[in-house]
Amino acid sequence: MEYLLRDLRRTHYTKDVTTDVMGQDVTIMGWVHEIRDLGGIIFLLIRDFKGMIQVTAPSKKVSAEILEDIRALRKESVVAVKGTVQDSNKAPNGVEIIPSEITVLNMADQPLPMDPTEKVKAEIDTRLNSRFLDLRKPGVSAIFKIKNQMFKSVREYFADNDIIEIHTPKLVASATEGGTELFPITYFEREAFLGQSPQLYKQMMMSAGFDKVFEIGQIFRAEEHDTLRHLNEAISIDMEASFMDDEDVMKMLNEMLVKVIADVNEYRSEELNTLEHKIEVPQGKFEVIDYDEAVDLVNSRGVEMEYGEDLSREGEKVLGDAMDDFYFLTGWPTAIKPFYVMPYENKPEKSHAFDLMYKNLELSSGATRIHQYDLLLNQLIAKDLNPESFEAYLKAFKYGMPPHAGWGLGADRVNMVLTGVENIRETVLFPRDRHRLTP
Repeated sequence: MEYLLRDLRRTHYTKDVTTDVMGQDVTIMGWVHEIRDLGGIIFLLIRDFKGMIQVTAPSKKVSAEILEDIRALRKESVVAVKGTVQDSNKAPNGVEIIPSEITVLNMADQPLPMDPTEKVKAEIDTRLNSRFLDLRKPGVSAIFKIKNQMFKSVREYFADNDIIEIHTPKLVASATEGGTELFPITYFEREAFLGQSPQLYKQMMMSAGFDKVFEIGQIFRAEEHDTLRHLNEAISIDMEASFMDDEDVMKMLNEMLVKVIADVNEYRSEELNTLEHKIEVPQGKFEVIDYDEAVDLVNSRGVEMEYGEDLSREGEKVLGDAMDDFYFLTGWPTAIKPFYVMPYENKPEKSHAFDLMYKNLELSSGATRIHQYDLLLNQLIAKDLNPESFEAYLKAFKYGMPPHAGWGLGADRVNMVLTGVENIRETVLFPRDRHRLTP
């Protein structure tokens, strides 16, 4: 029979039921992970958000009614268990619970669409189709506990550096960077688009005198990728700062990621152990390589790359093998970077743009931005963009725009690095790619 909670309340998470509460009565609530009926004794594993505990029901110590209730349970049903904590060398945490009362809060249907115990492995599509079950697995929930720590550490870094959080529109009238990689939507009587990036709004905040800003939010790109590292909806960590250049904001990005990795190692070691993954805290400054050097290096390793091209996947792998784990790729050609990126003063074909790489995975792009109205207008026109589409943005540059720089960091890709997973879909609760729009 199924019940509401009524006066029933959890007293402990499973992780908190240790030898410190030996002999005490506790109430835990969670999911039935496993049932082992040995006749004279039944073992019940209960799982909650923080861990797992063994409930032991010997026929000599518990009532026949409780034994009957346990035998009627189905895996993944939600239950509340009251009982007494006692010593057990063979049980998780060195203790077990002898039940005095079991309340079924919701009985699970059978068969399950997938097995959260992972005794039967499921392919990624099966897992994503039943993501609510997949997320019950300790190894999957560990990814998101680490991701939570990442965002906490990022916000702490921004707060410690007096950087203001902003929230910019995700419904926009025109592209951030031009191009066709946009999702159009119907916005009343006109066409609008899902935002590719908060970039233009971040820059407008520099004109507003906000000095340093950050935003953590969704970005949308209608790219027809079908890879392990691309999604069409992702979370971007963006930062922009006045009176700074690319070297200044590269330093901040370096510092922030060192803090994130150190904090994850300190506060989420249990989850890292669950994932059997270890990431060393980087020491000092990340290595830097200029684009020109990178072209020579890639060609020297047998992968063809012409000056002015973006890195191919093969080129990224070559660089990843040759460089430290984290490294900056700087001095990109102006022609392949967005219109708002500042060219070198004495060599305008190169720009003050950078990418942050982890091995062969791009994590971040940033640059010193153009802050002069005339130069920005010329760059728009040079890239065949219509200045009228950027009228509101350009207006901010006419009345006192300070020099500024910034970057955007792919949060989901950083979580790949922190957790060691190879498919970016693993790092997103409900991923959106060119094939998946549900659940």
